[in-house]
Amino acid sequence: MNAARLTTPIEKVRELQGKLGHASKANRRRRFHALYDKVYRMDVLLVAWEKVRANKGAAGIDRQTLADIETMGVQEFLLSCQQDLIGGKYHPQPVRRKYIPKKDGKRRPLGIPTVRDRVIQMAVKMVVEPIFEADFKDCSFGFRPGRSAKQALERVRKACNRKGNWVVDVDIQGYFDNINQEKLMKLVQMRISDRRVLKLIRKWLQAGVMEEGKVKRPVLGTPQGGVISPLLANIYLHYFDLLWEKNGAIIGELTRYADDLVVVCRTKKDADRALQIIQAIMKRLELTLHPDKTKIVGMWTGKTGFDFLGMHHRKTKTQTAKCRTYYTTQQWLTGKAELHIREVIKERLAPPAARVISVQEHVEFLNPKIRGWRNYYKTPTKNPTNTRKMYKLDWYILNRFTRYYANKTKKRNTSKLRRHVAKLLQWNGLLKLATPPKVHDDGHRKAV
Repeated sequence: MNAARLTTPIEKVRELQGKLGHASKANRRRRFHALYDKVYRMDVLLVAWEKVRANKGAAGIDRQTLADIETMGVQEFLLSCQQDLIGGKYHPQPVRRKYIPKKDGKRRPLGIPTVRDRVIQMAVKMVVEPIFEADFKDCSFGFRPGRSAKQALERVRKACNRKGNWVVDVDIQGYFDNINQEKLMKLVQMRISDRRVLKLIRKWLQAGVMEEGKVKRPVLGTPQGGVISPLLANIYLHYFDLLWEKNGAIIGELTRYADDLVVVCRTKKDADRALQIIQAIMKRLELTLHPDKTKIVGMWTGKTGFDFLGMHHRKTKTQTAKCRTYYTTQQWLTGKAELHIREVIKERLAPPAARVISVQEHVEFLNPKIRGWRNYYKTPTKNPTNTRKMYKLDWYILNRFTRYYANKTKKRNTSKLRRHVAKLLQWNGLLKLATPPKVHDDGHRKAV
């Protein structure tokens, strides 16, 4: 692309990322020493702001929201960020601790950095990510540009179908909270030698957490909720990918999405050996495998399976056109995922306050969620089990709407009312989780 045609900030940032990525690929041992001046470039900061704003998010401990910055003036805000970085006056604030309740009664800790910290973290991420992307392995899919959980699921499905009858299902206990910060910084320094960028990353790791009015500064882990945390987590486990490629690739195929990983092997002996190698590598990284959730699963009988990224994987019997029976790997949404969908629908339609909201407003709220669930949980091959679960959830949504409508109109919840609600939902354009049948030219419907 001609430099004269690079008129927008996003185009200039992409050109910068392309050059950094190309230089990193050209020399796998190169350490980059002049990056800090690229972090505070105004086009980089502007694109970083746009990304942070698109991600939305709450305010940090300073209580400054995205709306407050827009009211104050985005240009003035970014200019102050730039001046702080140039003058060496930027110091990150502790993240605000927030707990998200889990289904097992426990609480998941989340750290919320200030908007200023998120924007500067995003700027650093955009500059250094192309450098590490050149090194990351094909087995890694989590939080990487151009890669997705769907791709990871498809890789696992194909690996199981290539006579992968034994799976090592790995769960790392408290991964983000137990990353060794010193080892992480050494891994970062293998590619980056710019002291000012390294100082920024170390500051974020040591910024601490504000909880109950007190700042706690843990010596382990990365701040969950931080923009740069997923990249740092990938850098740390990239070391695992390297050692697996060297010592374990011959006995099993690894697929990793952030800290979720599985290894597909052909034999039980290979699976046992794979687990030993995984444990040895994790020990070097000072990480611990969950004793109950880490297990070896035998797939060849079709009686057991495993959950990975919200999908259950299991081998099922099927037949060829010539009635030859064989096993193939099928995927369907897990019970946990199914329960989550039901809870979202119930939380929206069950409360008494939902009755004052119109059907159209409920449909407009739920359609983006239904579209997202459908796109994620649909499978690339014909899958009766997954289709049946989707139809079952569609039926649940219809029943929930019928109960809501009966309470709203003070009518009895009957089958006649359900038919009326079904037509009302169709008229308002409610999407369905199950893939609708295609309509052919002859007017007949044919299931796909």
